[in-house]
Amino acid sequence: MRKLLNHSALALIVAASLSACAVGPDYHTPARVADISFSSPYQQAQQAQSWWQAFDDAVLNQLISRALQENRTLAQARANVDRAYAVFRDANNDLLPKGTLDAGYQASENGTVSPLDDGVISRGYSGGANLSWDIDLFGKIRRATEAAEANAQQADILWHDAQVQLISQVATSYGEYRGAQLRLVVAEQNLQNLTQSRDIVLARLEAGMASELELAQIDVQLHQVQAAVPGYRVALLTADATLSALLAQRPGTLKLGAVPHLPELKQPVAVVAGENYLRYRADVASSERLLAARTAQIGVATADLYPNLSVRGFLGFISGPGLTLSGDTQSWSVAPTLSWQAADLGSVKARIRQAEASSQMALAQFEQQVFNAINEMQLSLQSYNLSREQQLSTELQWQASNKAVQIARQRYNAGSGEFLDLLDAERELLRSRDQLAQLQQQSFTRLVGIYRSFGGGIQLI
Repeated sequence: MRKLLNHSALALIVAASLSACAVGPDYHTPARVADISFSSPYQQAQQAQSWWQAFDDAVLNQLISRALQENRTLAQARANVDRAYAVFRDANNDLLPKGTLDAGYQASENGTVSPLDDGVISRGYSGGANLSWDIDLFGKIRRATEAAEANAQQADILWHDAQVQLISQVATSYGEYRGAQLRLVVAEQNLQNLTQSRDIVLARLEAGMASELELAQIDVQLHQVQAAVPGYRVALLTADATLSALLAQRPGTLKLGAVPHLPELKQPVAVVAGENYLRYRADVASSERLLAARTAQIGVATADLYPNLSVRGFLGFISGPGLTLSGDTQSWSVAPTLSWQAADLGSVKARIRQAEASSQMALAQFEQQVFNAINEMQLSLQSYNLSREQQLSTELQWQASNKAVQIARQRYNAGSGEFLDLLDAERELLRSRDQLAQLQQQSFTRLVGIYRSFGGGIQLI
């Protein structure tokens, strides 16, 4: 037995030394894409899940927190990570010998065609360890393990990305909800103002100081605002339904409060000079891990050009009816097998070309993802800052329109102003206030776009 173990240990050492190489290209993370540096590894931004606390909006923070706990798509992404790492561990275990402990009993009659065995019943017992080992001479298993690990890392990155996307969706829907609320309040306030103006026109008409045309004109404007109200209510219901779905609950159960308020920043968003924000982009990191997996698959396919060595063995006892376990019943066997796909090398080479083509596709996808990310980050910043400029200008326009309405109404009530001047001033006030509400929602949505495009990695001023 000791001699057998010594020979077995020697065989394992020799096999391990033979399997020190791995065919196929060794993967190196691309350092640059054109003139864009990609030297920093991916990391999830520390403030990715706390970014919105800078706005001090308790409702938004609560919605995001609940969504991260309850959203089913996020739970699916988390389960996918667990599955991917289980696949990796399974592939990594293939590097080690495998074995089972077996015990068996066999009974037979007339075991041979010899007349001497007629009516003879033989019984036997066996027990021991059955071992097998696929010796990784050319690194096929190691390359498969590399690919499985890269796939698992990709799944983990995609889970991080799912969190960023979920937070973005919740924030965007929250902005749409508050925006619809705000536009509805604006419409109701304008309806109230128009109703008051109509009452004045009606009183002047009864006193013979106004015409039917003036009453019809104010009615046109009044009905126009009334017609817009159902659209705002639909937008409110849509945002409520979307938020409810993201939080995995029934529609109509959210309690967001009736006061319309959109979170906003007082100053433009700025980037830190020299900061490599690409490292926070999960889509870029995900495509890089896909490239690593595809590169490792080239080695898996290339290893089939060479022979494969496997060893099977048994170590245990085989006894007769007496079930005695001793040196006389001890048994062992070793069966090395060398196999080679020599007659099918054309198919092997075709699979190598497939793997190489897949790697080239993954490289092109990664490079394009880097360009997309750079442009998306730049566009999101510029769009938000321009939206803020537009919003500030519209606020001034609304203030001027409000002052113009007050002056026109005072003049009309005093009989020194024209009704058309009042009507135009109120129409402009309605338009500028509704436009301001839209721009407030747009600015917030574009702020969410900054969060999403920078992977939550940009600091707020």
